[in-house]
Amino acid sequence: MTTHPSSVHPGQAALARELAKRGLLSAEWREIWEQTPRHRFVPDPAWRQLRRSCELVTGQERMDLIYSDEPVVTQLDNGEEGGPGIATSSNSMPSMVARQLGALDVRPGHRVLEIGTATGYVSALLCRRVGEENVFTVEIDGVLAAQARANLAAEGLHPTTAVADGELGLPAHAPYDRILSTCALRWVPPSLVGQLAPGGVLVTPMTDVFYGGATVRLARQESGDLSGRFFHGATYMPMRSHRLEKLGPPDATTARRRDTGLDPERLYPLGFALYGSARLPGVRMTHGFHQDVRTVWLQAEDGSAAVAGGGTVTVYGPRDLWAEIAEVEAEYAARGRPDPQCFGLTVTAHGQHLWWDTPAGVIPSKEPHSATGR
Repeated sequence: MTTHPSSVHPGQAALARELAKRGLLSAEWREIWEQTPRHRFVPDPAWRQLRRSCELVTGQERMDLIYSDEPVVTQLDNGEEGGPGIATSSNSMPSMVARQLGALDVRPGHRVLEIGTATGYVSALLCRRVGEENVFTVEIDGVLAAQARANLAAEGLHPTTAVADGELGLPAHAPYDRILSTCALRWVPPSLVGQLAPGGVLVTPMTDVFYGGATVRLARQESGDLSGRFFHGATYMPMRSHRLEKLGPPDATTARRRDTGLDPERLYPLGFALYGSARLPGVRMTHGFHQDVRTVWLQAEDGSAAVAGGGTVTVYGPRDLWAEIAEVEAEYAARGRPDPQCFGLTVTAHGQHLWWDTPAGVIPSKEPHSATGR
């Protein structure tokens, strides 16, 4: 595989050089990245993801965004007109793509299934690494799939593409040596587990009601289970069937306000969020600012909730979620506040569970607190 310097887009060359400098691209991958200019896979219009909305980018500003280490939003509202402007597809942050491909550890000749074709950019990178005949990619959105096929064909690449629900995988061509999901999963679908070859690897961003996102590398064990460690935080759009429905507001008549010594800042690290998601299953946590004050919101499906910031907390409903999360944070601190890489995930025929340190260190769920005690 030869890359001629004169044919390398300067923006792509600079991006590949920076990723290689950060240790995210091997020599083989850097050559492939230089051959695959990102702008050829980003449609016009495109958007920048802001904190609460998406901003249209055009002209040089669009090109500057494309050749930065930032995601580029490529679809709003599932492509429907008149929506609220919510990002529903994107060309992912280059450094995260590089990390995922590094964790995937693909070799020439490996058969790879990609879940979420989107623009076709990652498919193109994979084609140039393992051969287009070994790349199989699934996209649930027919319009996006057609655009991706056109983008890939313009590059002379023709992997097997299918319009289908990624949760089902692509059984007709299984098994696969590697599976890469470019959308976040709340659970690893049994169909993907079954389509992974013995000794195979699945890399995917995971998301939970308690944390925004973390990427995990799972290897298939002799037992057929998948197990592996989280290796980096990553906020990806969830698979459509894994999107979360909003809960209604808590019952204000049950509000109880009190002082708290637990700083919301201590709940932000991803390591804590992974631990807390296992200890408090079903509890939702979000954080941000309210009137310029760092704030955490907790909510459960039974109507329990808590809002904390500025040294006070207001608790709602039948459970005292703030007391529960304070105990879990104390447990996490007692473990030495481990980093995300200390946590892992095991997927079995009976479900999935998080662990700490080793797969034997399963993190059990915690008993709820009632408003008046345990």
